[in-house]
Amino acid sequence: MIEKQSKEEEIQIIIHHWTRIFKDFDKFVVNYVAYTIIIFETFRSSSKLINTFIGHTNAVWSIDYSIFDNCQFICSGSGDKTVCVWDIDNNKQIQSFNEHLNIVYCVKFSSYHNNNIIKIFSPFNGGKYFCSGSADKTIRLWDVETSKSLHIFNGHEGGIWCIDISSLQNNNNNIGLIGGNGYTICSGSIDKTIKIWDIETTKQFNVLKGHKDWVRSVKYGSNELLNTILSGSNDESIRLWDIRSGQRIQIFNGHNSVVWSVEYSPFIINNNINNSSVICSGSYDNTIRFWDIRSNKKHLYMIKGNDKGIYYFKFIELKKKNIKYDLSLCYGSGKGHIRIWR
Repeated sequence: MIEKQSKEEEIQIIIHHWTRIFKDFDKFVVNYVAYTIIIFETFRSSSKLINTFIGHTNAVWSIDYSIFDNCQFICSGSGDKTVCVWDIDNNKQIQSFNEHLNIVYCVKFSSYHNNNIIKIFSPFNGGKYFCSGSADKTIRLWDVETSKSLHIFNGHEGGIWCIDISSLQNNNNNIGLIGGNGYTICSGSIDKTIKIWDIETTKQFNVLKGHKDWVRSVKYGSNELLNTILSGSNDESIRLWDIRSGQRIQIFNGHNSVVWSVEYSPFIINNNINNSSVICSGSYDNTIRFWDIRSNKKHLYMIKGNDKGIYYFKFIELKKKNIKYDLSLCYGSGKGHIRIWR
């Protein structure tokens, strides 16, 4: 295990909730409990603070990162009920959205991946869009350039804790037809449900019921798992869902506390590169567990620490001198540390 961190006084106030990894995989963004956003240069002999973004007047709960026209941007959701968009290259705030009526718990840029480059898909006029979920029980789709709320998704009976946006559904170049191509948003809520929404029509496509407590994390699958959603909950379970039928495919039990984060793993089984049947979960019980989706038996592998809870993790490829990209696991914990496993 390798632990990289900034100066001690900086690392002590890193909030545990979310991290987002940059395109060149040697920088990352973290949230401050002190209402700021900071960028660190990391995974080297030492870490240093690159940028600080100040503007929110309450805790930052979520951030996301994307690239538009070769420019880098961050969006952030805060307890001050606003969503802000930041220009990383020019170190400034370019937009602030203030139509939510309560805490903004989650934000997500609408993007698809093509040739390993993150691009935005454009449902309306070729602009830049992202969505946000709030304790006010709504999800909003925003236009970055006009600072307008394009759509409001209503239907949850509790606050929205987590959101994700589906990936590119096919190789059709006509990406302007969001509804026609099946682009959807999924949202996990305090009301214990996961809802799936058509981005273009704002209509509810499906609702996934089964969790016994708050839904803390949702994630769309890709490739052969394109029609699935993974979720983690306060009920200590991880569930795999079929989007088309709305039925649960599998349930994974074993954690002893809240499951804060879930991911589809890039690891393979039995050296079969076409076999991407491993998922991962991070919990307040201080473990990250790996599961085989073909079986709901005991986890395949477990990373156990003493970190006051695992709140978020991400698989990343680290640049190493004279070596190809090295796949690693980065996670944030209740202790305030960010740890890296290889």
